[in-house]
Amino acid sequence: MRFLPIVLLAATTEAFHVHAPSRVGARSLPLHMEAAVEAPEAPAEVWNGAEAWSAKIAEPAAVFDILAIKNVLPHRYPFLLVDKIIEFIPGKKAVGIKKVTANEEFFNGHFPLRPIMPGVLQVEAMAQVGGMIALQQPVTDGKGDFFFAGVNDVKWRRPVVPGDTLVMEMEMTAFKPRFGLVKMKGVCYVDGQKVVEGDFQFAMVKAKAE
Repeated sequence: MRFLPIVLLAATTEAFHVHAPSRVGARSLPLHMEAAVEAPEAPAEVWNGAEAWSAKIAEPAAVFDILAIKNVLPHRYPFLLVDKIIEFIPGKKAVGIKKVTANEEFFNGHFPLRPIMPGVLQVEAMAQVGGMIALQQPVTDGKGDFFFAGVNDVKWRRPVVPGDTLVMEMEMTAFKPRFGLVKMKGVCYVDGQKVVEGDFQFAMVKAKAE
């Protein structure tokens, strides 16, 4: 019987231990290499701060602020749903802003565990932007009332929740003074995404002479 030399056997055993994993689940690396491997550094934390964010979400100056809006629209809290008008072409179109906050009255019941702005109030807010067009010159003298006469092809794309800012655009497409009929197209966005759109009809009712 032949035996392996003791020196060769020892070398073979040592080679096995050098290349064997040091523990279960560890990387299978030679011992002299494991000591050189370092954990990757954590990425540096990025901080923008309030000033940078404020610059990113800055809005245009108001063409009509809330006080000017109240001089045109008869609505008042909790049903005044336009905070300011930021773009306006008399008798043609307007862009209005409504900031949706958690303190809105309707969130108490719609819904307590998942607050969502009712779709009908989104349409109402858009109609009020339309009122800023129709209740001023050159359309009318602002006297009388401005009522819904119909809405068509209204589509809602996504929920509106606290923290959202509605950016609403209304454009007059027809006006028939004899019948007091106004037609408009409207579209509303949140963060550049369309949330609701539709066609609107309004009736202008003149105030009765005393």
